Amino acid sequence: MGYIKSAALEETGYVVLDRYNKEIDPKEWLDIEYVDWKSSGDTRFAPLASAKGEIECNGFWNHKPPRTDKDGVWIDSQTEIAPTLTERAQEPGANVGRCRVIELQPNTYADALYNLHQDDNNRLNPDGTGWVVRGFFNLTDDKDSYFVLRHNRTDPEGEVRIALPAGAQLIVDTQRLWHAAAHYGTEPRYCLITSWESGPQLDEYIAKYNGQEHVPSVEVEQDVLDAGQAEQTRRIAARAAALAARGQAEKAVMSEA
Repeated sequence: MGYIKSAALEETGYVVLDRYNKEIDPKEWLDIEYVDWKSSGDTRFAPLASAKGEIECNGFWNHKPPRTDKDGVWIDSQTEIAPTLTERAQEPGANVGRCRVIELQPNTYADALYNLHQDDNNRLNPDGTGWVVRGFFNLTDDKDSYFVLRHNRTDPEGEVRIALPAGAQLIVDTQRLWHAAAHYGTEPRYCLITSWESGPQLDEYIAKYNGQEHVPSVEVEQDVLDAGQAEQTRRIAARAAALAARGQAEKAVMSEA
């Protein structure tokens, strides 16, 4: 049967919506409660909706009973502080799973390449229901930063880099695309991330805000691209070697026991 998916995401795996042009009080993302949660880079997260309405970020399948990333429970203590962010997450009318604000510390293009990852959005998602994707609404004005999207983690062919000024809005099939942000500057980047179920409501929302399947990629000097790719290769190899060495050491300990 397969899953219900948005036709707008079929070709490229992402759409960029019209830029959000209303002012939001920064207190909405600065005054909510954050928890340490490792993602790509040096990050913290402030959940607005979670599996049971608690201030935590775990996948819904890690709870009892385990379930897919849908039907998130809104956290009153957080949504009261961030009513506009909550409204933006609820506006499409699509089923919401996890919803949270990410705080990302400054990094580089090379860091972003090493941190490229795919999300586990559809574990336990029943066949025949909507495929879960993620919306990214940039809150801070990160004019020199950009979101990196790839079909293959280590292959730059077809890489897209999407600018991240305040109000940038994109929806990404993050289980399909490798993604991470290169965030330049001295202050953290804040972004609202919402898990939505694909279906008619999300399709109408994408159409309402003129979702674009192709946007100009942020231009980056070739030497930065080349150096980033080389550094990604180096770090991946170094990590593989470290894991292999640790495995050999663990085997030696077990053999001596």
